[in-house]
Amino acid sequence: MALSADLPPPQDSAPPEGGLARVLGVWSLTIYGVSVVVGAGVYVALGQVIARAGSAAPLSFLLAGLAAALTGLCYADLASRWPHAAGAALFVEKGFRSPLLGRLTGLALTLAVGVAAASIASGAVKFAAVFLPIPSWLALSALILAFTGLAALGVRESTRFAALIGVLEIGGLLVAAAAGVWRAPERDLAVFLPQDAAQWSGVGSGAFIAFFAFIGFEALANMGEETRDPARATPRAILGAVAISVVLYVLVSGAAIWGGGAGHDNPLLALFEGRAAFAFALVGVLAVANGALVEIVMLARLYFGMARQGRAPAIFARVHARTRTPLAATLAAGCFVLAVALFLPFERLLVLSNMLTLAVFTAVDVAAMRVRGDPQAPPSAMRAPAFAPPMAALVCAGLALSEFF
Repeated sequence: MALSADLPPPQDSAPPEGGLARVLGVWSLTIYGVSVVVGAGVYVALGQVIARAGSAAPLSFLLAGLAAALTGLCYADLASRWPHAAGAALFVEKGFRSPLLGRLTGLALTLAVGVAAASIASGAVKFAAVFLPIPSWLALSALILAFTGLAALGVRESTRFAALIGVLEIGGLLVAAAAGVWRAPERDLAVFLPQDAAQWSGVGSGAFIAFFAFIGFEALANMGEETRDPARATPRAILGAVAISVVLYVLVSGAAIWGGGAGHDNPLLALFEGRAAFAFALVGVLAVANGALVEIVMLARLYFGMARQGRAPAIFARVHARTRTPLAATLAAGCFVLAVALFLPFERLLVLSNMLTLAVFTAVDVAAMRVRGDPQAPPSAMRAPAFAPPMAALVCAGLALSEFF
């Protein structure tokens, strides 16, 4: 029996009995992916990338973007074959024909997404501390619980909110890039080039942190059962989100360095003064907090897909009759993110999330290699180039190993 027969996905917008509502298209799905990538990347990790790579930070984002694009091609291929929730866990199970590896991948991805969401939420609280002088644990709890409630209302509502904030995020980054270019005493592209082996090593080290900025496209692979024509829409949205994010990161990181933002805890905020700085800080709060919302939605859909495949408690596969969302899975996702955010320090969250994510992506890349030679695998609407899976696996594994050297 063909592997595609396990979960035949309906292509119309009407939800099947017990299924999720198909309300997302290519455009909304792409902006949804960009919103979490942008919020998690520039507003949280840019300062740490510059601290490691110095003026060569744009090259770190290019390297991390290459890894994300290659892995994105693998995700696009696999998501068009199996456009269901569960994402990487299902891809690895199908690629290796191993339910055990699928469960282990699902566990690793659950931890990675939960830790990433906690990292993003902690970053949002640091921004919000400028406006709300309340205990960080209280602000963190309020933020995560509020976004868990929004995610439970319905995918249309949560993704529309994410898309709206995503447009604001992009606008804020373009303004920051313009401010950096305007403030620059000189605009010399040569400053971005490493001058010795130590600086090149810094580029690799910075790319490890920068990769945290590109993990949002995994959310798109988990939204297949809520997308119209997912076999075509999901691959295009994945590649579109990665491409837009790469351009934004390179542009903004370069402008921040030109404008004198390097050396500051918040390189982008350092480009503004007075009321402009206050306004940009507010955009930063919304941008980073929005990333937490998208990660909670993603984690809930991962729980839902794993439950449908028998790899998680059956209650997570139940869909609320009115909202058409997996309510129990969403509440569990919010509780997990809150617990991680409250009990793990921010510095460890970022490194742990990257390690887990790169391990999962390497497994997915290898699974894509194996699927290409599997005659029983369903056809792909967007088959990845032959070079993409092995190169993606090597780059992701190399980034993970770079943290130890």
